[in-house]
Amino acid sequence: MMDECFAEPRLAAIYDALDPDRADLDAYLAMAREFGARRVLDIGCGTGVFALLLAGHGFDVVGVDPARASVDVARGKPGADRVRWYDGDATVLPPLRADLVTMTANVAQGIADPAAWHGTLRAAHAASRPGGRLVLETRDPAGRAWKRWNRAESETVTEVPGVGAVRSWVELVQVRGPLVTFRWTYAFASDGAVLTSDSTLRFRERDEVAEELAAAGFVLHEVRDAPDRPGREFVFVAGRD
Repeated sequence: MMDECFAEPRLAAIYDALDPDRADLDAYLAMAREFGARRVLDIGCGTGVFALLLAGHGFDVVGVDPARASVDVARGKPGADRVRWYDGDATVLPPLRADLVTMTANVAQGIADPAAWHGTLRAAHAASRPGGRLVLETRDPAGRAWKRWNRAESETVTEVPGVGAVRSWVELVQVRGPLVTFRWTYAFASDGAVLTSDSTLRFRERDEVAEELAAAGFVLHEVRDAPDRPGREFVFVAGRD
């Protein structure tokens, strides 16, 4: 089931305002340059923040996401005509020869269903040129990040231009093995509307991801630390060799 914060137009429209600090993407831009990439496929592009950042730096970018409302937001941004946007998961893409495929933020963990995850990795492999790379991040389960997902530590009020004040917070719903479900609540001061969005992330062990990459045809080159969350995330760099 698609998270409402990405699929509901009213929530997709305010998503960027509620999460304005995307300094985490700087490392991925640096890797695109490090690897000499020219064409980048951004799987789970959402509202297009990273895809447009890449396009603004001269990369040829393809963005794909199953949440139509989020992609519609991306399509409405300045410079959106420099990116090719697709609605759906990675399996809907036409033939590509990407130098770099990315899954930033929660994208990899958000593909919680094993069949969908394996299909995404196979599609990423098919979309890569020989010698191309895949970069994805996932939280280290040992960090138990969900312990900090509660209203007391997350509640904020954001003044969104054209919308007004939006109060938001997250609460843990359930931990069931590697699956962690949580709920975001959004309260709009303008009309009193309260919307919720449930999400489930799969916390995969390092060896598990390595095995799944190999099964999809990738060669694991290295596992890096996330500069913005040192010691809490794995950043996998794999190649289609």
